[in-house]
Amino acid sequence: MSRLRVINLGLPKSGTTTLARALRKAGLRVADHRIKKVQTDNTALHGRFVGEMMYDGYFLRGDPLDGLDVFDGFAEVNALRGDRSIWPQFDWGLIDAIRTNHPGAKFLASWRPPEAISDSMLRWSNLGTERIPNAVIPGLPAGYGVTTQERVGWIAGHYAQLRRLFRGEEDFLEYDVADPEAPAKIGAFIGRDLPWWGKTNVNPVRVMSDEGVE
Repeated sequence: MSRLRVINLGLPKSGTTTLARALRKAGLRVADHRIKKVQTDNTALHGRFVGEMMYDGYFLRGDPLDGLDVFDGFAEVNALRGDRSIWPQFDWGLIDAIRTNHPGAKFLASWRPPEAISDSMLRWSNLGTERIPNAVIPGLPAGYGVTTQERVGWIAGHYAQLRRLFRGEEDFLEYDVADPEAPAKIGAFIGRDLPWWGKTNVNPVRVMSDEGVE
């Protein structure tokens, strides 16, 4: 039987931290965005971005998960810090390489309404106000992502692309993080019961517009 590997292709602020905790409670070793010291004794991995590691494995060795053997699951794979703008969830070549090298892999897409993800991005530190508009992101060139309309269009487009690429495939599940049945659906999909489901990494309560705090 192929080893279970779970890769989330959802966007940040779509419930990725909730997914990470749920998978850990189900017994999986999970990396979420950036590898922390408590997650592995391998000091060479400490502080590394998951997405960066995936691209190293993909381009240098042909396998995006090579070098990440310690982990069973990956809850958020993108990185957006300084000059690092890395988005494996948009890269079909990389995704297909995972499928080829790891035939038992399961792909998730954590989903919230695009308007809700956009609003959460806007309220999370400087993610929506500075980092996204200033970065070069697949489907969102530098200078775009400033307005709600631009962010919502980009978010909706990403999930529409995933649905198209994975149409009819059994190794993909998109789920609504607010769906009461989400943990049961995910559990059935990956073959593991999820004993926990809730909210983590919640934004501070602020009212935001495209211009900032109101």
